[in-house]
Amino acid sequence: MDNSYPAYRKLFTENPKIFFKKIVAAQKLARNGCRLCPRQCGVDRAANQSGYCGSGSELIIASAMPHFGEEPPLSGRQGSGTIFFSGCNLKCVFCQNYDISHHLRGRRSNPEKLARLMLSLQKKGCHNINLVTPSHLVHQILAALKQAVENGLKIPLVYNSGGYDSVETLKILEGIVDIYMPDFKFWSSTNAKKYLDSPDYREVTCRALKEMDRQVGQLSLNKENIARSGLLVRHLVMPGLIEETRKILDWIAAELSENTSLNIMNQYHPAHIATRFPEINRPTSNSHYQTAITHAQKLNLNLLS
Repeated sequence: MDNSYPAYRKLFTENPKIFFKKIVAAQKLARNGCRLCPRQCGVDRAANQSGYCGSGSELIIASAMPHFGEEPPLSGRQGSGTIFFSGCNLKCVFCQNYDISHHLRGRRSNPEKLARLMLSLQKKGCHNINLVTPSHLVHQILAALKQAVENGLKIPLVYNSGGYDSVETLKILEGIVDIYMPDFKFWSSTNAKKYLDSPDYREVTCRALKEMDRQVGQLSLNKENIARSGLLVRHLVMPGLIEETRKILDWIAAELSENTSLNIMNQYHPAHIATRFPEINRPTSNSHYQTAITHAQKLNLNLLS
């Protein structure tokens, strides 16, 4: 990829017809049997039927701001231009943003307003546009992106998801997304069903991450150490589930590009309805976190500090 352009701007400049076809393809996935995400709900989003994610025809935005708490290659000195979307295709029992993801708190919006938000964040000096929980809104995001690029958007686009993404939708995003930043939460179908309501989470996420890796490869930084393109995988260490972590790290080392960037996070705390699950109704121990770091180092994974 020519790093003098973000991927979407290069595509829009060189092949505007393909860019438009991607918008149409995403819109088709949302109509007459929504297939945007692996839930395959089958609702007609254009007719305002709500899917598993809770979203119908409307775009709901919870917040938009320069974010300085993301990984250093994203936040840099001027922040990551983070846009939090409401709704989600996962039902994490420990979700810290459950009022947004489960209860759809936020302001009703549309692609025109989203485009203006993107441009506003760029004007504030943000290093990128960071789309948080975008999987169920790809059709509207692409429509907004077209308007934004027509009006001068030129910073990298970050796709920040829970990892539960459809390969069909990701293929539409090829040549659009610069940086993929998915979570990889659980390995076993039992835990994924129990804590996410997604027994197929591992299979879906493995396919999604391999597709993301195929598209963008390892993380590339500019001379200021700000991310320009590539894959950055996140994993949250959960209390008592260190074997889940080991298996996820083993898979990343074996199946993704060499030097895949990884952030192992130690910030879990019980939220939402985690109190109903005594085994995770506590913080992660520091010893489990250190075990995860040691295992990643043994695998020669590229850990972000």
